[in-house]
Parts: sequence; structure tokens; C-alpha cells
Amino acid sequence: MSATDRPEWKRIAVKIGSNVLTRSDGTLDVTRMSSLVDQVATLRKAGISVVIISSGAVASGRSELRDTDTRRLDSVEQRQLFSAVGQAKLINRYYELFRDHHLAVGQVLTMKENFSTRRHYLNQRQCMEVMLEAGVIPIVNENDTVSVTELMFTDNDELSGLIATMLQVDALIILSNIDGVYTGSPSDPDAKLLTTIRPDDDLTGYVKAERSGFGRGGMTTKCNIARKVAGEGIEVIIARGTRADILTDLAMRPGSVPCTRFKASEQTAPALKRWMAHSAGFAKGTVTVNSGAADTLCGAEPASLLPVGVVSVEGAFEKDDLVNVAGPDGEIIAIGRVSCDSATARNEAGQHGCRPLIHYDYLFTITNES
Repeated sequence: MSATDRPEWKRIAVKIGSNVLTRSDGTLDVTRMSSLVDQVATLRKAGISVVIISSGAVASGRSELRDTDTRRLDSVEQRQLFSAVGQAKLINRYYELFRDHHLAVGQVLTMKENFSTRRHYLNQRQCMEVMLEAGVIPIVNENDTVSVTELMFTDNDELSGLIATMLQVDALIILSNIDGVYTGSPSDPDAKLLTTIRPDDDLTGYVKAERSGFGRGGMTTKCNIARKVAGEGIEVIIARGTRADILTDLAMRPGSVPCTRFKASEQTAPALKRWMAHSAGFAKGTVTVNSGAADTLCGAEPASLLPVGVVSVEGAFEKDDLVNVAGPDGEIIAIGRVSCDSATARNEAGQHGCRPLIHYDYLFTITNES
């Protein structure tokens, strides 16, 4: 690294996919892991804090138990078993590799429901902030041993987006097995790599819902997460994790390697609204509003949701729970934290003179970009 190399970032999140960390037979590619660890250590010396979101536990566990008959187990039970065995193997390997650089690592296992309440969300953030302040590298993964299907992340791409916005990193780097987003299939010689994607760029027809290897996600998921995170003011980069020096090149020598960069939006939402934006899947109910209320909430000026604009209330919720707000056509237009329980909301629906059901400080409007 020359004296002219200057890192653009102070804190980044790096998501490492299963197809980067494992060989074709599912065993850990220790050589590649070692290379990535070496690069993270270099970034640390350059003053960049790094959070790692690492896949590979399930694939690693599967390879460790390949002689074990797991046919009697269903898919969830197999995933729990492989994860329990593979996670220990994976974190131990990270520990040994980073120890050679005199760097400490800490394991953070989380579940989707840990992001569903503000208190749990803040506890997680505080934990990782303390680790980073102490010079410890957090290594984050989903706790597949206790997660159930309906409460699992789509994949670690989704988890990396949540971690990136929670810690307000400068950039999220998603390491995949291809260089980025192409105008067609990456195997098509006529397909071109999209090097820059802006918030208003239309990717229809470019991205296919395909998965490969050991990972759960595909490029569709990656692009959806990348656009959402970029919309919250964080640059997102999709790059090939098998390239030599990929992390150090991206950080220190921008433009030197092929990749797809999702440009960060210049407008960012407050921390509370960022949390709400990523917690829509945990809404306890739905409040349907009339067209006038929908137009007001989606307007340019901040507006609270008043009971007079409410048409119906579905679900059972308590004060301060998150609820979805639907327009007359049933489409979700916002998510917010309610000021009363569901019984009170039903009683006050359509009435004038009541306090706001959702104050605008606790209301996140869902736009087409998010």
C-alpha cells in the first residue's frame, strides 16, 4: 500500500457468501478465508473498522457430517444440526486466522425477531458498538440452530443490510461469486457489467431470480437489499469475493477492480425510522386509511395519521407496537408506532378530535425506492 492510497471509509460491513468461503464439496476454503482475513487486517491498520457478516456455517457443518444419515430429519432440523456443528468450526477458524494478526474477534449470533422490537435492536447495536470501540471484529451470522422457517432471514444479504444500517457504516461490501450485476446472464459473453447503479435506474430484465451453490439467496435479493441500503445513505458494492486483494483494492484503489456500486442517497432517515423501515415484517396489525389520509401521508410535508382518516383496524396490538398502514387499495404505504392499543384504535376510527394514532416522528412512509 503506497502513501498515496487513502481509504474513503472509516467503518464498513463485509458480507461473505457461502460460495466465497466454501469449495464445491462444501468444505471450508481455508486459503481464501486466510486471504480475506489478511485483507481485513490491512484495512484495520489503515484505520477502517470492519464488521463481518459471514455465511458458511451450514455448508461447513454439512461437510463435517457428510457421512451421517440425516434423511430422517426435515429441512429445518437438518439446517439446525449443520449450523450447530458448522458454526463452531467456522468461528474457530476465524479466531485462529485473526489471532495471527493479533486481532480479537467476537461472535454475534442473531435472529430476525431480534430486530422486531426497538429495545432488542438497540441492545444489539450497543453490543457491536462496544466491540468495535474495543478493537474487536464482530463476526455476525444468523442463529440457524434456533431460527424457524417463518422467522428466518431471506439470507445473509438481508442480515448484512440490517447490520449496515444499524451501525451506519460508510459502505456495505457484498462478496459474491460474480463481479456484480450484469445486463444478462454472467455466462453470456454479450452481457455487460453494470458498474454504477443509481436510485432511479431500472433493473427490470437484468436481474434474474436464481440461486447457486450453498447460499440461500441470489442476485435479486442482493439488488433489493442494496437498493434499500443505498436509499438510506450507505454505498453498497457487489464484487467477486474470489478475486485476489478484493477488499483492499475496493477500499484503497477505487476503480481498480470490476464491481457494481450502488450510489448512496444524499437524503437519510433518522435512526428510528431506519429501524422501522427494516421491521415491516414484524408489524402486529394493519390500519387501512381513506384516500385523503393516504395522499396526506405520502405528501412532501411530514404528517401524522389521525383517527378520522382510518377506515378499518386489523390485528391485535398494544401501545408502541409497529403496525402497517394500508391505502384504500390495500397496498402498504407506511409503517409506524401506534400511540394506543388496537381496541382504542377501533373505537376512535373515523372520529374527529382524537390525538394522532401515529405521530409523524414515528411514521415511515414506504416509497417505490425502498
